[in-house]
Amino acid sequence: MSAHAVDVRGVTRVFGSGPRRVVALDGVDLAVAPGEFVSLIGPSGCGKSTLLRLVADLDAPTSGTVEVFGTSAHQARLARSYGIAFQQAGLLPWRTVAANVELPLAVAGEGRRARRARATELLDLVGLGDAAARHPDELSGGMQQRVAIARALASAPSLLLMDEPFGALDEMTREHLQIELLRICAETRAAVVFVTHSVPEAVFLSDRVVVMSPRPGRIREVVPVSLDRGRASTGELAAADDLRARADFTAALARVRGSLHAHEQGGAVGRGDVHGAALGMEAR
Repeated sequence: MSAHAVDVRGVTRVFGSGPRRVVALDGVDLAVAPGEFVSLIGPSGCGKSTLLRLVADLDAPTSGTVEVFGTSAHQARLARSYGIAFQQAGLLPWRTVAANVELPLAVAGEGRRARRARATELLDLVGLGDAAARHPDELSGGMQQRVAIARALASAPSLLLMDEPFGALDEMTREHLQIELLRICAETRAAVVFVTHSVPEAVFLSDRVVVMSPRPGRIREVVPVSLDRGRASTGELAAADDLRARADFTAALARVRGSLHAHEQGGAVGRGDVHGAALGMEAR
């Protein structure tokens, strides 16, 4: 297996031409280690979602390369090397919760018994084991997002790609699902690339926070976050609250916010080592 779960080198993405030409990403380099949780954060238009789409093979770079576990992003998609979740859960309303989770496996030709067993396992993992026979419209927004995460994990991917999956939720539900995501990542040991607009969310979840700046989209700084998430990753609400109250959590918040504000004020901030840091990461 490659030393990197994700390896982005010299990636530029240009939309349109002539006076309508827009450079969404310009010379982006980023590596994510197996088991590492990396958040992309920055103002609207900085290329966060564009970069995630390139890794997911939902778009192609104008120049540069994107590899997932040592293969092209396209090959990784065909091999089901990653799972993906968006801000909207995107569940099929006519299918039960279990059938929604089974869908990627059904498309891949998995047998019915194996699909059911995997869906049961994953719904238990996300705390919805008793909701298998229900339909999406019977669930809250937070429960629907749990189902979407379970579906993203259906093929046991080593990488999760998440584009603001909690962005449409209320704050209490959002914080609860952040804790659940920490627990799920600890159990599955999947690498995660996570797009968010929330600085506290990025710091709470991530091993590194990648701060991006727009016009054109570039990586401004990579902020390492060294927090002991051991108890929080078991799903303990009190442990998560303790983590958010710690001085090192507050310091990481301040550094990420400082980098974002420096962009607004035109200041210079170092980018950090976007490849070397990933090479030194230990899997969760």
